[in-house]
Amino acid sequence: MKEFLKFTLATVVGIILTGVVFFLLGIVIITGIIAGAETETKVPTDAVFHLYLNGVVEERAEQNPIGEFFGAKGTTIGLEDVIKSIKKAKDHEDIKGIYIEAGNMTASYASLQAIRRELVAFKKTGKFIIAYGGNYSQNAYYLASVADKVYLNPMGNIAWHGLATEIFFAKDLLKKVGIQMQVFKVGTYKSAVEPFTETQMSEANREQNTVLLQSIWQQVLADVSAARKLPKDSLNAYADQNLDYASAKTYVEKGLADQLLYQDQVLEELKKQVDIEEDETLHTLTLNEMIHVGGSNTPKGKHGNLIAVYYATGSITDTPSPNTYEMSGINAEDMTLDLRRLREDENIHAVVLRINSPGGSAYASEQIWREIELLKKKKPVIVSMGDVAASGGYYIACGANKIFAESTTITGSIGVFGMIPDGSELLTEKLGVHFDQVKTNTLSDMGTMSRPMNEAERALIQRSIEDVYGLFTKRCADGRKLPIEKILEVAEGRVWSGVKAKELGLVDQIGGLDDAIAAAAKAAKIEEYTLVSSPALKTPFATFFDQEKERYISSEVSSYLGEYAPQFFYLKELKNANRIQARMPFFITFR
Repeated sequence: MKEFLKFTLATVVGIILTGVVFFLLGIVIITGIIAGAETETKVPTDAVFHLYLNGVVEERAEQNPIGEFFGAKGTTIGLEDVIKSIKKAKDHEDIKGIYIEAGNMTASYASLQAIRRELVAFKKTGKFIIAYGGNYSQNAYYLASVADKVYLNPMGNIAWHGLATEIFFAKDLLKKVGIQMQVFKVGTYKSAVEPFTETQMSEANREQNTVLLQSIWQQVLADVSAARKLPKDSLNAYADQNLDYASAKTYVEKGLADQLLYQDQVLEELKKQVDIEEDETLHTLTLNEMIHVGGSNTPKGKHGNLIAVYYATGSITDTPSPNTYEMSGINAEDMTLDLRRLREDENIHAVVLRINSPGGSAYASEQIWREIELLKKKKPVIVSMGDVAASGGYYIACGANKIFAESTTITGSIGVFGMIPDGSELLTEKLGVHFDQVKTNTLSDMGTMSRPMNEAERALIQRSIEDVYGLFTKRCADGRKLPIEKILEVAEGRVWSGVKAKELGLVDQIGGLDDAIAAAAKAAKIEEYTLVSSPALKTPFATFFDQEKERYISSEVSSYLGEYAPQFFYLKELKNANRIQARMPFFITFR
């Protein structure tokens, strides 16, 4: 018995020690991977930047060195990383060209425009761009079309079908479970409530979405037409035919692709471009490697003149809470504190506010607006709009000294709404739950889900919605220096493309982040400066040890649901949303 206990004890101790050793070894390996990911990339002679277009483009993306180590090409592409990498490739003498490998890329067209602009600038240096793919998504083809040569696999295809948007409507679903949404809004075009009150788009919503899609599509046609030297009318006719399932040779015949090649043949073409022999190794650099290439041209000078680029991305909320869809968010408490620090930092001479937001809490938007007003008194504030800066996103932008937007940016949506669910049918008729109460005053029980709201209660909430709308439109009129009547004409919750918003006076200039930075430097009267980004992204080490359950689940759900993920998370966010919202439905997607 004694020997058995000794043997058992030794086995248990051995297992524990082995576990500890493997755990420590794992930590060492992970630390090594992360440390390696932060090491500066050495660029070999005659290198090619391999830009793999597969995944979802977001404004900024945290690095995933563990995934890189295990061969994952990633599902998230950081817009900031792509643009900086193309600039570095343009300026680095040892990088001879860019090899675009197209795939299933998902992005809004404003982000695509920003990347495309940098690719065009890259070509102007005389360096080459070659694109290749087996299955080009329409997004990926829009970027790839700028290449000197567009190659396609002999069994491949190119998605070319135009734009469409699809909105889900849950009115009948809610009715089946016994819930009715009590809606309050100002703005004929304020359509964020429609999924819960209608079974199809209202005429106003259909009108604004049609105009918006046409504006964006015309920009896409113009850009591809210029790059491929094809008439816009022809490209539009091809989209009417939906070329997604055409034979590979059709794309060459119609001028969308130059040649049908297998990947090994494309690699031979790349070797010819960099003038190396067939038996020599072609040196390529991935996006992750390009991120760590030194000599970024972002800073101009190394001194005390700083321009801060502040990234305001995601839905606008009152208090800190995990954002389950965008993996980021604009929290009023955090952002106002950040802006206060930028205001008090004497080394920062100007602030560029990069906004990519569909809006959110009206209260939170007002707090951020206030802090921007205080900041503007001490230094210039320039706004650069990304994919969307609408409703609350426009609220926080309208007071800036100058506003830049891409022609395909979605903006405007100046309107307000509120929704309060009435669950009395579900609770009483379907579940058999009954309520009784006593109260001291007429409206003491206002807001209960046990009964629908009465007329007096509805009037109170509608008045508060109208008050917020009045304040919102006043902020826009004062910020844009326009008569309130002019703002009211273009408000009503209607969304506009960037190019139309410029015509209406809602933005000042069509341009990207670089244009906004140049305007900030000019306004601050400085020629040399260094850019600083805020808020700072987490380091790869911190990212690995800070994978909250909520973030992990959100990432996995987004991966599986794809373009339908926003709709799922929008419903989830409703339970925590402020009752008065200045936002547009961010689940509108263009296919």
